[in-house]
Amino acid sequence: MPTRPAPRTEAEVRTDLAAAYRLAALAGWDDTIYTHLSAAVPGEPGVYLLNEFGLGFDEVCASNLVKVDVRGRVADGTGRRVNPSGFAIHGAIHVARPDVECVIHLHAPWGVSLSMLPDGLLPTSQWAMRLHGRLGRHAYEGLALGAEEQQRLVANLGTLDGLILENHGTLTVGRSVAEAFLLMHILERAARAQLRAMAATGGRVLTANPDLAALTHRQWVGDGTERDGDAEWPALLRRADRLSPGFRD
Repeated sequence: MPTRPAPRTEAEVRTDLAAAYRLAALAGWDDTIYTHLSAAVPGEPGVYLLNEFGLGFDEVCASNLVKVDVRGRVADGTGRRVNPSGFAIHGAIHVARPDVECVIHLHAPWGVSLSMLPDGLLPTSQWAMRLHGRLGRHAYEGLALGAEEQQRLVANLGTLDGLILENHGTLTVGRSVAEAFLLMHILERAARAQLRAMAATGGRVLTANPDLAALTHRQWVGDGTERDGDAEWPALLRRADRLSPGFRD
């Protein structure tokens, strides 16, 4: 029988989430002070961590992450600001998906470009095949995200690994911060590979047939006991320590 991961502590989640912000900045995924990575607080149902509004991703550290409840109210007594669009998306997903520790929503360059394509992500690379059948789509409805749109977004996500937010960006979720981050890494790589190939060939690309794409997905995820990021995260933490020190503070 596979062993279950030990319960996470808030300190561990804070450190991982701060590292993910720094790594996202190093990868060029940030959008000045906008977009968000969030993580559920262990032992506090309905409370999650979010970046303080006004900070760049490269300024986020474990101690300045803000506790927010699923209604968007700051829950740590500090009175700090968070972006309403952050809790509108993240709060809805944390309510609907208690199996998820982390939600990542970005306006990363290749993901935004992918969100403009009617056919979305195609099985053109091994990266893309990891996400075969695991990405939903959510139609663009403007900047506002009211309660009705939250319901549609959550329904479109369902039990999947992420969403293409049409004309907007991308979103991934994970059972750990590491898993959500690795899935976003894979999605951004897959989008870049597909879009570069389409640009080089006038839109003609070689795709795997659905059966082969499904087989590759099954080979990648195995029995599900090893999460994406379990193997890679220690190396990524070392990278963050080297290139963006201070995130642990």
